[in-house]
Amino acid sequence: QEPWRGDFRLFLSMVKDAALERLGPGPGRYLSYGAYPQPDGGFEFGGGVWHAQSAVLSRLDVAAIREDATHAWLADSAAPRHPLDGLTLPDADKPGAYTWNKAPRLAGEVIETGAIARQLASAQPLVRDAVARHGGTVYTRVLARLIELARVVPMMERWLQQLQSGESYCVPSPQFTEGIGVGLSEAARGSLGHWIVASRGQIANYQIVAPTTWNFSPRDAAGTPGALEQALEGAPVQEGELTPVAVQHIVRSFDPCMVCTVH
Repeated sequence: QEPWRGDFRLFLSMVKDAALERLGPGPGRYLSYGAYPQPDGGFEFGGGVWHAQSAVLSRLDVAAIREDATHAWLADSAAPRHPLDGLTLPDADKPGAYTWNKAPRLAGEVIETGAIARQLASAQPLVRDAVARHGGTVYTRVLARLIELARVVPMMERWLQQLQSGESYCVPSPQFTEGIGVGLSEAARGSLGHWIVASRGQIANYQIVAPTTWNFSPRDAAGTPGALEQALEGAPVQEGELTPVAVQHIVRSFDPCMVCTVH
């Protein structure tokens, strides 16, 4: 009953006092590429797209990813593009633009990524229950991060015990001089994708969609705001606040890295 007797108990007390379970609602769709691949081809934390409203995990269609640059200081060619066909051409005087961040969409829909997405995709029962009750909020994002730490530490201990001295530590791959390559993985902040096109031994195109690119995306051509912009709508601002505490809670709950996000 004493809130200071444990970090998790203290956090839950803060959630209750600050009503963090109602702050910063997300879009209800969560993307994970799958984390910590295993020799059998599976993942410690499975991937997919979790739809909170229907409580259904669907397979990811990578071909359905598009980046919309309508409101980015980047040339947009009047249409969203798949990363393999993406452009990174600065246009600092572009009318209506307000960010260097493109707006990625999955089948035209806004997506949230991060620890909350990984735990939902991997069927962590406490996170799934909390999201079913409260949605994606400051509370459930931080809760997922705390639970993920508790799950990953014993996994790391097991992996360390499996190390064999003198064994190979990397898998050699053939030289990549022609074709396309796609790398999808989970960084701490969420789903990270790299797309490369090689031609005649040179890089012809290289595009990255970082986790914060998903979460902090601007409005797309239809005027639909990204996950953070939606979460900030209606955030309470107290009288005299120049940097509202509620806004800080919401932004930090997404664990942003704007340096990674700028194309």
